[in-house]
Amino acid sequence: MTSQGHGHGHSHDGPVPLGRMARNIVVALLTGAGLLVLIGAVVLWPDRHDVAIPLPLQSPTGGAIQTEAGTVIEQAISSCSSPSLGAVFTGSPEKAPETPFKCQSSVVRIDSGPNEGAKTLLESQQDPGNTKEFVLGPGQPDLRVGEHVRLVRAVGQDGKTMYGFSDYSRGFPLTVVALVFLAVIAAVARWRGVRAVLGLIFAFVVLVVFLMPALLDGKPAIPVALVAGAAILFVVLYLAHGWNLRTSSALLGTLASMVVAAVLSYIAIRMTHVTGLSEDQNTNVQVYLGHVSVTGLLLAGFIIGSLGVLNDVTITQASTAFELAALDDGATRREIFTAAMRVGRDHIASTVYTLVFAYAGGALPLLLLFSVSGRSIREVLTSDGVAIEIARSSVGGVALALSVPLTTAIAVILARPLGGTEPAAKVSSSGRHSR
Repeated sequence: MTSQGHGHGHSHDGPVPLGRMARNIVVALLTGAGLLVLIGAVVLWPDRHDVAIPLPLQSPTGGAIQTEAGTVIEQAISSCSSPSLGAVFTGSPEKAPETPFKCQSSVVRIDSGPNEGAKTLLESQQDPGNTKEFVLGPGQPDLRVGEHVRLVRAVGQDGKTMYGFSDYSRGFPLTVVALVFLAVIAAVARWRGVRAVLGLIFAFVVLVVFLMPALLDGKPAIPVALVAGAAILFVVLYLAHGWNLRTSSALLGTLASMVVAAVLSYIAIRMTHVTGLSEDQNTNVQVYLGHVSVTGLLLAGFIIGSLGVLNDVTITQASTAFELAALDDGATRREIFTAAMRVGRDHIASTVYTLVFAYAGGALPLLLLFSVSGRSIREVLTSDGVAIEIARSSVGGVALALSVPLTTAIAVILARPLGGTEPAAKVSSSGRHSR
């Protein structure tokens, strides 16, 4: 491991400087943490067994839902309940009997699967509360000619294949957005930005291959989240910022802060008795995946959700401390720490806003519903859905605040090693550091 700071030489004999010892301690700590992560991954690695598909996610035959690609080629306003609705045909759809309510009828060409090249019919119903003009009802897809969609394919009890609307097809536009993101990051941050994106891909792989299967397997949430988070941090930080003492100090601070976040998350969830059952997804997990702990999911979410902001703050503090030490040879460790903490306090203030606003944005639909419920503000704030976001923000904020002095202290010790001289002005010429 190479140091970002200047090399130090001494003209006198004596014990090994504590600066070198500090480096060795850092290497030992990170090596030990890495071994714990590997051991934890082996112990907690999910067993490979099939999990029954939950009922809401099953096809009518009990298997996984099959989807196919489709393109809207014709559209008209007509009566609802055409006999061709969802059926496979090659010519024109059959007309529906006249009814008071109208539907937006969309002829969709099937672009994949066993019925590729054929057509099917989709209907979006009119809002029953508005009969003066045609307005789609709530939740009805507003399709347009030329749009690409995903179609649910199912085989009925009579053996006929039927199709229905599943979702919009977003493969191409999402690819464009991702490529623009990668291009901008690469252009501005160059290879460091590209390495950061590679680290992001690795993080996604860890979540998909290890974290979610382990939670699905019923493994304990806190160890699983800590192992996954630590593995992500090791790769992401060194990949993006290089193998050096600056990054190592940030990594140590982030790992320690993540453990603090895990402890605080456990305490907060126990104290507040939040259940997570106010969210439909968590309720479905409890109903259809009874062996998976919803509280465990909340804990894992708290811990993993804190990684990004902790990483941001700790790497900034480490860089600040090392830069201050390099710019001023005469600065003491106390002066470097004090100056870096001034930067850290500003960073805490701005990042806490970011943290809280991000969680508030995620809870915005829930807050909107509460705003028209007629309930008091106290009831709203202490309800399960809002309490989760308050607890999540508070845990993240505390871990964030503690990570700043912790990482700054580690970085200052490594940037201005203990056992070396203090300010250059305070030592004789024979005792000065060679630069």
